Amino acid sequence: MARLPRFILPGYPQHVIQRGNNRQVILRDEDDCWFLWQRLRDAADRFSCEIHAYVLMPNHFHLLLTPWQEDGMGKLMQYTGRYFVQHVNNRYGRTGTLWEGRYRATLLDPDAYLLTALRYVESNAVRAGIVAAPADYDWSSFGANALGQDDELVTPHPVYERLGRTPNTRQQAYLASFDAPLDEGLLKAIRDATNKAWVLGDSAFCTEVESRLNRRARPRPRGGDRRSAAYRQALARTSARAGGASGHR
Repeated sequence: MARLPRFILPGYPQHVIQRGNNRQVILRDEDDCWFLWQRLRDAADRFSCEIHAYVLMPNHFHLLLTPWQEDGMGKLMQYTGRYFVQHVNNRYGRTGTLWEGRYRATLLDPDAYLLTALRYVESNAVRAGIVAAPADYDWSSFGANALGQDDELVTPHPVYERLGRTPNTRQQAYLASFDAPLDEGLLKAIRDATNKAWVLGDSAFCTEVESRLNRRARPRPRGGDRRSAAYRQALARTSARAGGASGHR
């Protein structure tokens, strides 16, 4: 079955996940993390992408990025993946598949989901039980977005910048958002959209994406949308065919 093209609109953020094959460890120590971080930084510069959040986990990594070219995200992931596999194979004397397969990504509505996606990415190590708080994990963008630490990989998104007029006020406002847990419904929406490659946004946003890319951006309602004219017309055609068939028995 042919792979469907990704939903990509230059200037709109994407949540990206790449996992190790069979959930195997891909990052064994600090040197591996530094190498992956450097390749991501180089690729972001080379292929016109801005990375707003990241977390490098032992067996996978998350990115929240905005590509400014239609092929920017794909080239970033291809470049990073190729050089990181070479690094791992050479360092550990291994061969074969490292990645689970095609990376997963979802285009998201920045006004509705950008800040939630930032927190989702930067809280990953906490949800995994590795650390007790995001600040305790070194390999994420939390230090930059919440604590003001220097991180060349991170470019603030305009939605984040609207949190305050100065870097300090933005960091304080963002840090305060971690006082409350992430809503389980939002967590599920992010996971489902990313794993199933649908657009993450409300009906208006999805409709806009569909009109611009000329393809469905969300799953069809189960059983059909009984409120739509198209559904009623299809139902009428089905009924007519059934009636005609029964008349010729």
